[in-house]
Amino acid sequence: MTSPVLQTVALACERDLRLLFENLELRLASGEMLQISGPNGSGKTSLLRLLCGLMQPTAGLVLLNGQPLNEQRFELARNLLWIGHAAGIKDLLTPEENLSWLCALHQPASHEAIWQALTAVGLRGFEDVPCHTLSAGQQRRVALARLYLESPPLWILDEPFTALDKQGVAQLEEHLAAHCERGGMVVLTTHHTLTRMPAGYRDIDLGNWAV
Repeated sequence: MTSPVLQTVALACERDLRLLFENLELRLASGEMLQISGPNGSGKTSLLRLLCGLMQPTAGLVLLNGQPLNEQRFELARNLLWIGHAAGIKDLLTPEENLSWLCALHQPASHEAIWQALTAVGLRGFEDVPCHTLSAGQQRRVALARLYLESPPLWILDEPFTALDKQGVAQLEEHLAAHCERGGMVVLTTHHTLTRMPAGYRDIDLGNWAV
């Protein structure tokens, strides 16, 4: 069995004095995609935030390469790309400016690379307009353009298909599967039924760990 890069041990999460899940065990290794499913309020976004180190667990551990996550902050920052439910872009900046700023957190990208990424997500011609003039779907594409630049191997994505049209959904499905097939890893939540999944696809229903 391939050694896990990301792993949880007896993980529990409490929000607003309510225990959402406990004793959660998951493993993610190179080439795998893990979809987190479950009913509304089951803790899907909270779990992603725990895996990103943005929240602390009520109990249990998140391990990165076999070591506690809170001892691996540099490694986590180097290996993780997180895109939350909100697009996470600044309205007054252009798509190019947003990507330039976001890429500086990991690996600075050239002007040409950013324009190629924006072209890949269908935003050619919109590179230098303020993002507040774009539609919700176009703003989502600006955020997702980060996946088309040189990026870390572990992608954690909260509802990445939000506001995308049918063509955008199909393209993103293909891109996520290809990332895993190249040895990358994806953890995501989505209400969308995936039609393109890599060989290493698994689904975890948080309802099974509900208290």
